[in-house]
Amino acid sequence: MPAPLCRLYLITPPALDDLAAFATTLAAALDGGDVGALQLRLKDAPDEAIAAAVRTLRPVTAARDVALILNDRPDLAARLGCDGVHIGQSDGTFDAARRAVGPERIVGVTCHDSRDLAMAAAEAGADYVAFGAFFPTTTKVTVHAPDPEILEIWQETMLTPCVAIGGVTVENCGPLVTAGADFLAVSAGVWSYPAGPAAAVAAFNAAIADGLRMRAPTR
Repeated sequence: MPAPLCRLYLITPPALDDLAAFATTLAAALDGGDVGALQLRLKDAPDEAIAAAVRTLRPVTAARDVALILNDRPDLAARLGCDGVHIGQSDGTFDAARRAVGPERIVGVTCHDSRDLAMAAAEAGADYVAFGAFFPTTTKVTVHAPDPEILEIWQETMLTPCVAIGGVTVENCGPLVTAGADFLAVSAGVWSYPAGPAAAVAAFNAAIADGLRMRAPTR
């Protein structure tokens, strides 16, 4: 069976005060529909807290064949057995990240609103590039605001998968899917969804299906 043309890429809340409770919430969310990856994003957390989170969440993601990606820390991603790492433009070079995690793990790169940064990352061997923020977001300070057209151009010209990030919700994700996003990176749009995270994942999958019906064939 071919891989879906667009999938969810969940990002954890910025703090996980109760790991056991979040693991239960995560399991329900992942059982709500197709999810390709979970990024563990605990900015400024001590290594011990990150390690504890990986130990708790890894069995949940592994049981559902969902990639566990660690934000920022290639060294910890390798040491803790994560499936990959996501690095920003200020988190060191792609080559250093690849050396740290090895050839088999995923390395994704934030590229903001820049096709030049994305092309450089793709040519270096990145497994995916991330564009955003497409919409206002409370998760982090928004500096770059690409137009969805960047996804369309990328889809038409490059093979490396692209991730759309930044304020993505069930209500606004359709144009990103139609434009060519391979993944929708979502945090609050799932964890703060009024009907709960499992319902959010189901709703996102329905919205993705609607968006894909509007997408022009490319590759």
